[in-house]
Amino acid sequence: METNWASEHLHTIRTLMERSALYRRALAPVMIVTGSIGVLAAIVPCMIRIDSNAGFSSFWMGVSLLGVIASFLLVRRQALRESEPFWSSPTRRVTQALLPAFVVGLAAGVLFVVAAPALPNAAWLLSILWVIAYGCALHPAGFFMQRGIRLFGWIFILGGCIALYVSVFCPAFQTAEAAHYLMGTFFGVMHLAYGTYLYFTERKKKTV
Repeated sequence: METNWASEHLHTIRTLMERSALYRRALAPVMIVTGSIGVLAAIVPCMIRIDSNAGFSSFWMGVSLLGVIASFLLVRRQALRESEPFWSSPTRRVTQALLPAFVVGLAAGVLFVVAAPALPNAAWLLSILWVIAYGCALHPAGFFMQRGIRLFGWIFILGGCIALYVSVFCPAFQTAEAAHYLMGTFFGVMHLAYGTYLYFTERKKKTV
């Protein structure tokens, strides 16, 4: 039994190493599309007031669901193009690495919807928690890809911690408006920037 487990584990590691470049190529369009969704979503509150706990949480969870669906379709198309199975053992490993932090973020978002009257208006705190949780999800997932995704995760973790301290000591940042800007910066602009970097570096490799 242990021999079979070790053999399967080694096979999974070898497959992940072989597919790291494929995952890197798949990440570029995923990051660009999700980043575009994040930027557009951050513009919406400039036209429609969304400042309650329930409104903020519902809005951004809807945006994240849209991003997940778009990412799923892009990765599935990439897998079909490369004649690779979508729900493979390496994909399951990456999903397992992402899942705990995503569950924490989902639980916090649902709490701000179902228990909104019992909580103070703290959309800014929820946005910071989401940023840090997302970074904590990316970091372990990065062990199955190239190290860039781990560094990207650290940017979210450290950026979220800095935002927390700034918000606590500067009450002017404890607003829903600031929370929308924070979400747009991290989940919009940062994803666009990273996706663009991946796209052009991958293109450069192909032309060399």
